[in-house]
Amino acid sequence: MGEAGVKASLPQSKLNKIMNVNDAITLFRPVGPKELELIRASGNRTFPPRLPEQPIFYRFSTRTTPSKSRAIGNGKDSAAGYVMRFHVRKEFVEKFPIQTVGGSTHQELWIPAEELAAFNENIVGTIEIIAQFGK
Repeated sequence: MGEAGVKASLPQSKLNKIMNVNDAITLFRPVGPKELELIRASGNRTFPPRLPEQPIFYRFSTRTTPSKSRAIGNGKDSAAGYVMRFHVRKEFVEKFPIQTVGGSTHQELWIPAEELAAFNENIVGTIEIIAQFGK
């Protein structure tokens, strides 16, 4: 089936996700084992809702920021952690300012918890593990 046939067979919601690679940005997030389970349960397509004490869902704009300690720290109940890579529609994330936390190389994109469902709808492709630390 050619490209036109694939596009014609997709529902409008999926068709909107087909885009030029320049229309998406790559982000990273450290997660622990529990959050990884929830991501996997979604088919590696969405991040789970935030807990009430988590008003911001943060992502890093560079791979170097989500370090081993940050990944393991997100798995507070475990000595294991993971760094996830994913792509998001640039048009959606551009409305959120990048926050510089600590040094100039530590940049985060803060998504308010109430925007997480919309954020998940703008993920292009799947969320993948690119690093694993600990057990």
